[in-house]
Parts: sequence; structure tokens; C-alpha cells
Amino acid sequence: MADTFTTSVLHVTTGATETVTDLTRDCEEFLTRTAAGRDGLLNIFVPHATAGIAVLETGAGSDDDLLAALHTLLPADDRWQHRHGTPGHGRDHVVPAFVPPHATLPVIGGRLELGTWQSVCLVESRVTNLDNAGGMLPSG
Repeated sequence: MADTFTTSVLHVTTGATETVTDLTRDCEEFLTRTAAGRDGLLNIFVPHATAGIAVLETGAGSDDDLLAALHTLLPADDRWQHRHGTPGHGRDHVVPAFVPPHATLPVIGGRLELGTWQSVCLVESRVTNLDNAGGMLPSG
């Protein structure tokens, strides 16, 4: 079983604004180092209470559309019972229920099997934490 799983930790600094950060290249580099033409699954997880992993198109506005949709669904106002931090911060702790903190993706021949326009992205809604650490990339 020792050769079954390999794990790597990726540190991502998200900055002071809501972000959708493309991690696809990082995932591909991880697979190049560890998958060696094999088939399996890539599991990516972000250990943070206000972040999630999404598979979506980037660069054509979908990333901004996702953040806008989250604002429509989860407004940053005073309705939230979770009240520490900036006003409306309680919404940030609900975001992972809509954008889960994990994704499991197919790997075929050592390569990530994504659709033409799909990217693996870290979605961070919290703007008051300047250095949210990003996730683990286990493969098996």
C-alpha cells in the first residue's frame, strides 16, 4: 500500500480580494511527477473554512460570474449568525456548502482528464485573510 498514494501540499496566497485561482497547471505538474502514465483519481482538498474547489471555465468571465452568483445567493450582509470578522463574513463560512472544499478528478495515462474548457480552481470568498493556505493533492 505504500506506493498507492502520494501527497503534496500546495501553498496558495489568495490576497485581499475574492478570488478564483486556477490550479490546473499545479495539478498537471503533480501528476507528471507522480502518476507516470498510470490511471487513477486525483483528489484535491483545501483545508480552510471559507474556500472551495470548483471545476469551471476560466478566462472568459465564468470565474467572475461564479463570484457574482455566490454574492446573489449568499449576500454579505447582517443576516448571518456567524458574526465575527468583517460585516457579512458569516456568508464566507457557508460558501463551502455550495463550492465544496474538495474535488476528485479522473486521471488517464498520467494526465488529468478534463473537458476542453474545464479548469481546477480554488475559490476563496474571504477577503480579510491575506494568506489562506491551499490544499493537498493526493493521487491514488
